[in-house]
Amino acid sequence: MVPRQSLVVGTHPQQPLCRPKVRCSGKGTVVRILVTGREGQVARSLAERASTVPGIELIVTARPDFDLLDPKSVRSAILVRKPSIVVSAAAYTSVDQAEDEPETAQAINVLGARAVSAAAAETGAPVIHLSTDYVFRGDKPGAYIETDTTGPNGVYGRTKLDGEGAVASANSRHVILRTAWVYSPFGRNFVKTMLRLAKDRDTIRVVSDQFGNPTSALDIADGILHIAKAVERGENSHQFGIFHLAGTGGTNWSGLAREIFAESRRVGGPLANVEDIFTYEYPTGAKRPANSLLDCQKLWDIYGWRAPDWQESCGAVVRRLVG
Repeated sequence: MVPRQSLVVGTHPQQPLCRPKVRCSGKGTVVRILVTGREGQVARSLAERASTVPGIELIVTARPDFDLLDPKSVRSAILVRKPSIVVSAAAYTSVDQAEDEPETAQAINVLGARAVSAAAAETGAPVIHLSTDYVFRGDKPGAYIETDTTGPNGVYGRTKLDGEGAVASANSRHVILRTAWVYSPFGRNFVKTMLRLAKDRDTIRVVSDQFGNPTSALDIADGILHIAKAVERGENSHQFGIFHLAGTGGTNWSGLAREIFAESRRVGGPLANVEDIFTYEYPTGAKRPANSLLDCQKLWDIYGWRAPDWQESCGAVVRRLVG
């Protein structure tokens, strides 16, 4: 029998996506949440999770009437829908391609994000904006807290960091959520890539010297809905600002791959051996942070919410994908 070819795999950027309107029945005040994007992991996870939460009305806006490259369309799309809260999920997320398209990344992640935040402020709505671990350089020995010095390594991280500032300056009622290593049953992501490659490869070589928090988009959605309802109630004077929202606990990419295959084995799914490699053995257009572990204690202190252990959430997504 001829052995299957091995393949080098590094990190993969996530794509911005979304869904149609979802209404949720429930007594009392209805929180009308507008989500930006189309077919994205977080937006699709929000659509799924919101359908089970009473008191939530979820509306997703996307092209052609909403385009982050056209601030006028952004303002019009938000003003006409009169949301209670805006979730700014859409973004330019092609990490390597951003090195070749800095103007486009800047226009979407900074100017577009500002337009979303400003339109939300114009309607009197707070904005929940998604950011990234890439705002950090990655050379801290421990997990990053919200007040640590930032220092992006590439265009994508710089534009997301500048976008945080633009969002904050345009709307004082902002919740900026930095997250990391996002995966889900939807779209393109590391978990789906590993399971796909394992169908026809015996060995997959995976980067072992980058560390972070694997985070399920379904958990991000749960966190956003929890935050949105708390913000709507207005119970905490410290509820605005920058927060970290990521899976509890951390690992490296090869450790995540091994966990994926361990769970896949338990449910009869595809398997592959994982071979550790160093970052230099898998060159990419943009430099990744070696350590992007995020400390999420502030989110717990202010909102009383914490994501599950990353292994638990990863296992749930693997079981769903394999099943």
